Amino acid sequence: MRALTEDQVRDAFVNATPDELRVLAVPHDFVLADWDHLDFFAWRDPRTRGRGYIVTEQEGEPVGVVLRAAEGQSRARSAMCNLCHTMQPGDQVSLFTARKAGEAGEHGDTVGTYICADMSCHETVRLAAPLAPSEIRASVDRKIDGTKRRTEEFVARVVDAAEVRR
Repeated sequence: MRALTEDQVRDAFVNATPDELRVLAVPHDFVLADWDHLDFFAWRDPRTRGRGYIVTEQEGEPVGVVLRAAEGQSRARSAMCNLCHTMQPGDQVSLFTARKAGEAGEHGDTVGTYICADMSCHETVRLAAPLAPSEIRASVDRKIDGTKRRTEEFVARVVDAAEVRR
């Protein structure tokens, strides 16, 4: 991703209300972000419980979506993140929903998916998990590319060809 300022990040959100933008808090280490090595920028709001954000690029422009985490804990023993395709303990994956951009979102339409609860998919796919006997390690580059593609597809579903005016 190209480097973004805090103002550029705030301007990128396509489904945020003015109130959501007003209370949006970037991560404490925002100024340390290594943009050259980010495929997308995702974080949980450090001040607002249950809120998360994803910023990715579409056609060279930053596009961001505001997410809400479902309340409560999963009873599942394990769950898979739909972005990074990593199996996690059930309490480390949450259902996140995003109000669609434009008129559809104004009418209450949302899109949801299961994401790592700490939104660390970018780092998770780069970790080398221990292999089981006779297990073959998938290409890390392929995992990174898949995570980036699935994240961009999720954001595109939120935008959903709406005529979004920023």
